[in-house]
Amino acid sequence: MLKRDVKLTNNSTNCNGGLGIRRVTSLALPAFVASALSTFSLQAGILADCAALDSNFLHLYLTRWSTQFGDVPDVLPTKQPFWDRPEVLADKALVETSLNSPYSRASFLADCHQHSRDWRFALPIASCGLKLDNKAVRVSVGLRLGVDLCVPHECHCGSRVDAYGVHSFVCKRAPGKTSRHHAFNNLISCGFPSAGFSVTKEPSGLFRSDGRAESVMLGRHSNMSIG
Repeated sequence: MLKRDVKLTNNSTNCNGGLGIRRVTSLALPAFVASALSTFSLQAGILADCAALDSNFLHLYLTRWSTQFGDVPDVLPTKQPFWDRPEVLADKALVETSLNSPYSRASFLADCHQHSRDWRFALPIASCGLKLDNKAVRVSVGLRLGVDLCVPHECHCGSRVDAYGVHSFVCKRAPGKTSRHHAFNNLISCGFPSAGFSVTKEPSGLFRSDGRAESVMLGRHSNMSIG
């Protein structure tokens, strides 16, 4: 079961550290007010022959919003984000005050960054490595919300792994690290020829004395190696 602060984080919008999966109870009031205001002239035209245009519900919910978040402006906005944002900011402030560890605070502040939601625009193309399986989605969401992802244990490299599982990002023996290194080398080796540099990669399977993986060797104008 998720903790209360995690639920509030999840309810926040993407740009405020959440996943954008909103609670119905938090959306009902701003959604109704914005919908009623944006269609008010249409309602007046449809009900022009009626004795009176009943807007008691709108006044009731405007009063309720004003009680929670302050005075209603003289010119009533018709966009829902205006009516929605005060509660989102209140949830964000509540979550931020409940953070009691450097990790959870750093995770929350990173999620509030303006580019933290850019992953939503990536097309799920499997051939480009952009399609996440169910396990990858679970880990991604867990990292974003700062929840426990595994049982604390000892890694095969000898280091202690906490419940957040972030040790895998720095573990020298983590699976996939070598493959990502080779993929990066391949990317570099494909780019240098267009700049006029000849490139020769070290054969795979070689073991260097310093423990590093294979490198990209540059020729013609340079004796540098990138690895």
